[in-house]
Amino acid sequence: MLDFLLHLEQLLPTILENYGIWIYAILFLIIFAETGSVFMFFLPGDSLLIAIGALCSTAETVHLHYMCLALFIASVLGYTVNYYTGKALGFKFFHEHSRIFKPAYITRTNHYFMKHGGKTILVARFIPFVRSFAPFAAGAGHMNLSSFMMYNILGGWIWIVLLLGIGYGAGNLLSYLIDVL
Repeated sequence: MLDFLLHLEQLLPTILENYGIWIYAILFLIIFAETGSVFMFFLPGDSLLIAIGALCSTAETVHLHYMCLALFIASVLGYTVNYYTGKALGFKFFHEHSRIFKPAYITRTNHYFMKHGGKTILVARFIPFVRSFAPFAAGAGHMNLSSFMMYNILGGWIWIVLLLGIGYGAGNLLSYLIDVL
């Protein structure tokens, strides 16, 4: 199962062939899981999005606009769930007797997210491990929800549209080159 998840982008044509239109739901759940949980950082978000864009350029049953919308919603919902998870559980990991998680760390996190939270949420979309951890830290650090949501929506839109667009363009270019040669 882990091997399947790690090499998912290579299996997209097979998934499309076997599940048809359900590919939208499958990919929605994968992007939601990666962005919605600190523990799903190993999922191939960036490469998967590029591969999905390429698939949209070659498969007649998968449309770029619908895929953009579905994955954008998945990424925003995932970050939102991860934020609220951090808000609810963040302090539970920090206590005076902990060797790793000290209460002073949560205070530093609060100050950091007050000053740099928006930039972090925006840029974190493009850094694999940070993408899964940043919204949790924002919630634990009590980043302002409206500010978090603004950067969550903006970052999610840029991340999805940019990477799907790169894949779509590359897929079209490869199709053109294959036709020409």
